[in-house]
Amino acid sequence: MTDRLSGFRILILEAREEAQFARLLAEQGAEVLQCPMFTIRDAPDSSQVEDWIRRCIRTPHDDLVLTTGEGLRRLVKAARQIGLDQEFITAVGQARMFARGPKPNKALREIGLEATITTEKPTSEGIAEMLARFDLDGHRVGVQLYPDRDHSALLGKIKAQNASIDPVVPYIYDASAAEANIVEAIGEMADGRVDAVALTSSGQVRRLVEVARIHGCEDRLRAGLDRTKIASVGPVVSEELKTYGLRTDITPANDAFFMKPLISAMAVEFDRTST
Repeated sequence: MTDRLSGFRILILEAREEAQFARLLAEQGAEVLQCPMFTIRDAPDSSQVEDWIRRCIRTPHDDLVLTTGEGLRRLVKAARQIGLDQEFITAVGQARMFARGPKPNKALREIGLEATITTEKPTSEGIAEMLARFDLDGHRVGVQLYPDRDHSALLGKIKAQNASIDPVVPYIYDASAAEANIVEAIGEMADGRVDAVALTSSGQVRRLVEVARIHGCEDRLRAGLDRTKIASVGPVVSEELKTYGLRTDITPANDAFFMKPLISAMAVEFDRTST
């Protein structure tokens, strides 16, 4: 079915796949209000990332933990820039690969690989629980991390299994994204001109609240969210909303934490509430 979202205005805060998300929503008839929250950039110290890639090629990891699809794509890009992408992909394929949810596994498939194990819960806690079921004694574990998050608990649990860890953070979030646009989006919600805000990462929740506090409009943000449907792509985002005392109105069913199921869930909710 098409035009399931005709007549509804959806605010999206996606940065990595914003164009694709906007297209999918528009195909369902939605009016899309786009507000990128930040820009993703390569890690400023490329030498650390390149050294990690060379270590991986020289001595492939016994186990490799991939926390984001973006991270793996950035690593492959960095390897390509130094002429080692095929060697890197081969080395990655030699490891037992643990994916934090479906997005890293999608990135693996793009280079012809498949995760050995994908977490049932796409969280760092889910990764730690999954790794606890395996013998890591004496293993060398590569860990691809993502920015703006304290990963010490996850790394500590891996170390506690008598494994050596080799972490890398291949990208950063540029927090200098146009805050004026975020404030304007908050105003659109507060003035009742948005039917739903679609959240696809926990960082978007934190950034919304952070910018609202910086600009003295947190009350306006909360008032806007009170009158706007909050759509969450999955449990990680919903848990982040809870930490700020915010609710989730819409989320995909059956553990399908992707953009298309999120769009379908919004269409079902709007159909239910409009009849």
